[in-house]
Amino acid sequence: MVRTVCFFSLLGAALIGPTPGRAAEIPLTDLSRLDLMNAQVETTTYHGRPALKMTEKEAAPGNAFALLKDVAFHDGVIELEVSGAPSKTADPTARGFIGVMFRLQAGGEQTEIIYLRPSNARAADQLARNHSVQYVSSPEWGWRKLREETPGQYESYADMQPGEWTSMRIVVHGKEAELYVGGAEQPCLIVKDMKRGDSQGGVALWIGPGTEGYFRKLTITPAAAGKGPG
Repeated sequence: MVRTVCFFSLLGAALIGPTPGRAAEIPLTDLSRLDLMNAQVETTTYHGRPALKMTEKEAAPGNAFALLKDVAFHDGVIELEVSGAPSKTADPTARGFIGVMFRLQAGGEQTEIIYLRPSNARAADQLARNHSVQYVSSPEWGWRKLREETPGQYESYADMQPGEWTSMRIVVHGKEAELYVGGAEQPCLIVKDMKRGDSQGGVALWIGPGTEGYFRKLTITPAAAGKGPG
């Protein structure tokens, strides 16, 4: 089953989300819980596991994402497994960009994003490997601006392979975020000054241009009031 719908912002409405301090798995096989922007999705089996497949509805330089309905996120932990690889018709610059938008506002125009570039992780060039994981803040703080102004501060290396399942764990508290990849005990990326500050908003699954992306086992654990995500 393929589902393509228009995106509309729910952030002005009363939002219902996971209970603070408790992990809640979001069933990605229920397509009615998603609102899409330039994306088409379908449920499938990938490498023997149930998954949500996402591709671009139209080739475009902007975002393609699936917003989780009725979920507001401030501090806490977002965990999931992803698999990204360039599609068969992708531009040669495609790297299988795949990740998570969080604290999303204004219909996706304002958001924090942490994502992977799986094809970079085992490149023969060390500089390319150093660009395997990335933080950006839309719209002002794209990867190019961050790389030019603060080289190496908002991207790093993590081992992964395109087209294979990779676990992501994003820990958010205040203006800070950490990314753990592949079940590692230590973060591969530490962001101390997220550009949108200590904000709140939605959560969405994200792919970059030319990506065939798969998502599974999405769990959100909001921090309890007055506590960090732990």
